[in-house]
Amino acid sequence: MIARAVESVAAQAEISEVIVVDDDSTDATPRILAELAARIPKMRVVRVAKLPPGWMGKNYAASVGAAEARGDWLVFADADTYHYPGAAQRALADAVKHNAALVSYSPEQELGSFWERALVPMVYCRLAAKFSYARVNNPRSPDAAANGQYILILRDVYEKLGGHAAIAGELLEDVALARRVKQAGYRIYFMAVRGVVRTRMYRTFRDMWEGWTKNLYVLLGGKTSKVFGEFLIFAPWVEVCLFIEAIVLNVIAIRLSNAPIRTMAHILFLCAIVPLAAQHIRYGVSLHRNLYPVRYIKYYVPGVVVYTAAVLNSWWKNKHGSVVWKGREYPSRTP
Repeated sequence: MIARAVESVAAQAEISEVIVVDDDSTDATPRILAELAARIPKMRVVRVAKLPPGWMGKNYAASVGAAEARGDWLVFADADTYHYPGAAQRALADAVKHNAALVSYSPEQELGSFWERALVPMVYCRLAAKFSYARVNNPRSPDAAANGQYILILRDVYEKLGGHAAIAGELLEDVALARRVKQAGYRIYFMAVRGVVRTRMYRTFRDMWEGWTKNLYVLLGGKTSKVFGEFLIFAPWVEVCLFIEAIVLNVIAIRLSNAPIRTMAHILFLCAIVPLAAQHIRYGVSLHRNLYPVRYIKYYVPGVVVYTAAVLNSWWKNKHGSVVWKGREYPSRTP
């Protein structure tokens, strides 16, 4: 993954230097980076051996990389991203077009497994409902958001606001950075687009579970009331209960040969299936708006189940101790 990311970034004519921060890798990453550096002149590798107290790993790596950079604009990108030809040009053009000091994109998601297709689109559709692009991009709205997989920011603004050092301990460093930029009076531009950047965030269920349970609670507002409010808004619990009750009544009607009970079961079934079908349709519309194939609508039910479990697990982790990410354990900072 790291080779694909580096090569695709280095191929951008607008990018004069590529700084890769190796955050104490224990796999084949150092060897791969050495091979890349030997054939990509504008690439440099900076190694981080120890994480200072109070820092999140990604935040410190981003801070170290920014300190090494010399350009007027900084691009922060994850190691699992692929940057299409012209991506940097598009980002710079969007910065000029929207007079933005920060530009961020929600990447296209590469989804290989059943569980990825069930959970990842569900998460992003829910987040899109919370972090509306229209509100985020509206300078009169206080809403702010960004995706840390791709952030372009004006260097002067980044340094003026204290860079990643100012958000050293934030789990959601991307949202925290965007919030600081907007609160300082600068514009941000955040959008889901095709043909700029794509990524496969997780390749195993374990990694996906660890990643989302790390930050879903914070993404939803960092409050217990927000978590359970989310369930009331999106989950079809009433419809599911009616559906189960209809099945039970139908079984009873068959055993007793009771026509009135069977009629009641059919009414309950309709009361459940019609709004449940409407939920599927709304999810299909949300998938389309967020650049996912509408055919992923078939993962709606398992997506709801896994998303619910992930949110509850994230709530528990953040309220009762610590979260684990990339082999490091961080104490919860939520009240």
